Amino acid sequence: MRPTLPVLMFLCLCLPAAAQNIKYTEFTLSNGLHVILHEDRSKPIVAVTVTYHVGSKDEDPDRTGFAHFFEHLLFEGSKHMGRGDFDRHLQNAGGTNNATTDQDRTLYYETLPSNQLELGLWLESERMLHANILQEGVETQREVVKEERRLRVDNRPYGTMMEETMKRAFQKHPYNWTPIGSLDHINAATLDEFIAFYEKYYVPNNAVLSIAGDLNVRKTKKLVKKYFGDIPRGKEIERKKIQEPMNPGEIRDVIYDNIQLPAVIMTYRIPPRGTPDFYAVDMLMTLLSRGQSSRLNREIKDNQQKALFTGAFPFPMEHTGVSIMFGICSMGVEPEALEAAIEAEVEKVKNTPITEREFQKIRNQMENDFVSANSSLSGIAGSLADYHTFYGDAGLINTELKRYLKVTVEDIQRVAREYLIKENRVVLYYQPKSMQKEGP
Repeated sequence: MRPTLPVLMFLCLCLPAAAQNIKYTEFTLSNGLHVILHEDRSKPIVAVTVTYHVGSKDEDPDRTGFAHFFEHLLFEGSKHMGRGDFDRHLQNAGGTNNATTDQDRTLYYETLPSNQLELGLWLESERMLHANILQEGVETQREVVKEERRLRVDNRPYGTMMEETMKRAFQKHPYNWTPIGSLDHINAATLDEFIAFYEKYYVPNNAVLSIAGDLNVRKTKKLVKKYFGDIPRGKEIERKKIQEPMNPGEIRDVIYDNIQLPAVIMTYRIPPRGTPDFYAVDMLMTLLSRGQSSRLNREIKDNQQKALFTGAFPFPMEHTGVSIMFGICSMGVEPEALEAAIEAEVEKVKNTPITEREFQKIRNQMENDFVSANSSLSGIAGSLADYHTFYGDAGLINTELKRYLKVTVEDIQRVAREYLIKENRVVLYYQPKSMQKEGP
């Protein structure tokens, strides 16, 4: 017998929160490496992740792009591995791997058959202690990063959106640039500069080793100590403590790009991740743009047909963050008209409390996202590491959802009024290059 609609709604409301009970063990080695282990014997798989607390915000303003560059460079082998051996070892063992970099951290991860756990630990210990920072590898990865930039930024319509936004939204903070950074800086950097960056940030006391899957905790502890225990502790890292002020005044600009249709990008500064207002802003953006029935989609895209596509999302960052709303204009629609339509939807939130139906939908979406993010072993390992790195509490993997569920209708309305204001934003119009006027 199929469940009735009320029963389905009850399950959506109750099951996700109740199902989140991820157990883990954590400890710290004498060299400062923090280790988190999650045992799950349901599949013969294990995920090994290492999170380094270094992102683009930690770079020298004259050497941007280093953290992202190292995401590539640290696959170049080690003292005991030749070039290409990292991937070859994993492929031969039936494993996969990848890495990601953002403004605040760099994550390396492998998924392996559980009987190959020791291989994963050896590979990551080699990366941490014996990575090859050689001129040949640097030159190779320079070309890789150039090609990545061409594909993701330079040759993609609206691809410079984040670069153009961040350098205007942050006048003081190193969030001013994006992780891909400047190719001129990467080209100008010397081998000694790359080595110094590696020795400063890729050290055990700036890392979290998080392992999830088919493992024995006692045996895994011994393996971790075997492969990581003798790695020397690095020097203590002095963190930049620069706060970007809210409400410095509106910034407006026009970007001419190789595009067919204009676009509007509206960026607002918001509080850091983990703060009560961040959760409220996240839910506000979900209200505005999540799903076909969201307010921007329903009103601007479907009813008014002023946009082919709309979106709104926050960037959770360690310091001051941003929340971006954008739309691509429908044929014949001017960006001024689209901006006015987006602003009108924001004003509705400010002036009229959202409905209980909308509020419950947002809460359901938050619960679903929270559980979905931890539905894989690599997701669990990465989440545990992030919660420790940014909050000092891996246990938030089970409890952070409560912070979202504490947000009220009044909170959502309040953060709209407090942060989505002209004095706190950057507005960019993307226009086709054909509209750019020739200089005098």
